Amino acid sequence: MQKFLREKIKEVRPLFEKGGKLEKFFPLYEAHETIFFQPKETTGKKGAHIRDAVDMKRVMVTVIAALVPCIIFGMWNTGFQHFSVLSPEYMAKEYGEEFVPGFIDMIWFGAIRFIPLLAVSYIVGLSIEFAFAVARNHPVSEGFLVSGLLIPLIVPSTLPLWQLAIATAFAVVIGKEVFGGTGYNILNPALTARAFLFFAYPSQISGDQVWVDLDGLSASLMVDGYSGATVLADAANGIISNGGVEAYRFSFTDMFFGFIPGSIGETSTFMILIGAALLIGTGVGSWRIMVSMVIGALAMALVIENFRSTPFFGSEHFYYHLVAGGFAFGTVFMATDPVSASHTNKGKFIYGFLAGLLSILVRVINPAYPEGVMLAILLANVFAPLIDFYVVQANKKRRLSRATV
Repeated sequence: MQKFLREKIKEVRPLFEKGGKLEKFFPLYEAHETIFFQPKETTGKKGAHIRDAVDMKRVMVTVIAALVPCIIFGMWNTGFQHFSVLSPEYMAKEYGEEFVPGFIDMIWFGAIRFIPLLAVSYIVGLSIEFAFAVARNHPVSEGFLVSGLLIPLIVPSTLPLWQLAIATAFAVVIGKEVFGGTGYNILNPALTARAFLFFAYPSQISGDQVWVDLDGLSASLMVDGYSGATVLADAANGIISNGGVEAYRFSFTDMFFGFIPGSIGETSTFMILIGAALLIGTGVGSWRIMVSMVIGALAMALVIENFRSTPFFGSEHFYYHLVAGGFAFGTVFMATDPVSASHTNKGKFIYGFLAGLLSILVRVINPAYPEGVMLAILLANVFAPLIDFYVVQANKKRRLSRATV
């Protein structure tokens, strides 16, 4: 099968090479060819070069594999949240007296919400990527293979598809292509899309009504006391601090495993840690950024929960910040973006610590938005080049001082 596919790809190659009828579309041909086969080009024509089987597409595939646990659980949790708020009377009338929603029912409900979001993200984003590649006569970058998957994972399942399309287009054009494409953007494209949605369509990306997919049903068909608020929204409103975290409707276990309302892929810290293990084990993700971001978040949470008059979780439970909201997902899959993060080893520690500290600071202090990970990482992205610059300058100064001794 592999040999047959290679022969067919080679047959059409002359059409896209220089002088062929489809010469201007060679970037599209090359993008599809390199999905299946390693490029023939060498690293350089002169000098010694070391090559292995890992290229950008293989790195992106590793990240996608790390996201699979979050995708599967996210689809299941979308269905779980939906069925858990339906009243027994409605369930009996709609599905029958004996109906008990199972794993397949929940994951199917989540799949028919997630797959359209994923399709829109890839269709819009890749179309723009292809258009820029053809216009510039540059190879198609592989970065959107991951960004296109991250975008639907960091939004609620209730988000209208047309809004996701606009946000994806904004992220690719303004957040990436205007800087020159993959490798040149200073901001994480997926977070750029999320930020656009937050500022352009706040009612569809925040509040209590967007996190649990009611499938168009009225509130009268929900169980008594239904609330679609997230953990952070309740904490910001004083529900947790006033009643005590032990009496809260979601336990630490619920938050850690992800049985809570939230964006599709962000709720389960357990599934995110599985992905983190794969990224660290393969060397694709930076453990320095992940560890330092956790340390920065814990340090700020400990300080702020002890000295703020109305704490989120209280000083005894400051570590709840790590499993609430999108902190874990942002730490593993967003802050570690190899393009927009710091590149020096020391810079990664500084960058991660700054992102973690700002995440909790924005989350707790900002009265309008009880989540700070998105804005914190974007701000850290802006400072990443400056951090690396001063790290390099310090290294040069230290080496020069040794050389003159």
